[in-house]
Amino acid sequence: MRCPYCRHGDSRVVDSREAEDGQIIRRRRACPECGRRFTTVEEAILAVVKRSGVTEPFSRSKIVAGVRKACQGRPVDEDAIAVLAQKVEETVRARGAAEIPSHEVGLAILGPLRHLDEVAYLRFASVYRSFDSLGDFEREIAALRAASAATEPEHGPASGRQAEREHGGRQAEREHGGRQAEREHGGRQAEREHGPAGGRQAGREPKNAEPADAVLTPVAATRGSAN
Repeated sequence: MRCPYCRHGDSRVVDSREAEDGQIIRRRRACPECGRRFTTVEEAILAVVKRSGVTEPFSRSKIVAGVRKACQGRPVDEDAIAVLAQKVEETVRARGAAEIPSHEVGLAILGPLRHLDEVAYLRFASVYRSFDSLGDFEREIAALRAASAATEPEHGPASGRQAEREHGGRQAEREHGGRQAEREHGGRQAEREHGPAGGRQAGREPKNAEPADAVLTPVAATRGSAN
């Protein structure tokens, strides 16, 4: 590596450190001619081939910018966008190719973006896939719904029993509440007919109590004999 200060054609590495999860290596170099030190950055080159045939270096910042536009006004923070861009870069670099078509980069974005925010996914897909009619949106929404239905967790037998228990509990609460309401309604009805004390007495009156006439008859007979 040529020295940027004295333009000497050689330098030696005195320190090396990885950055961005090993995607970049930073090397600290020293010039044997002037003795000054400088830092170089080494990164594996990944070229993106556009539809026009033009090739340009892969840029994570462009992915962040495109996804940010799609997520405008949506509850998506910058950290989530940065994580998505990192996943996309890892996906395309894992292919092991020095060049990758631009449409494959777009496909690598669509998958994580759909899980991040469906509205942002529709926005991005409408531009990436060049939607030109309402039918294109309807088909994409139908595909989203089908994918969501297919990925919903299925409730096993245990969950079914839990749901039955919860339903039975709610049913029991409704029945208990109904019986409580009936008792309260009966108490209020007794109070209206006999007064508050009569309502409470009616609730406490034993089942085998004798009629009032049976108690009063001997008393009346005794009083008649005394006269």
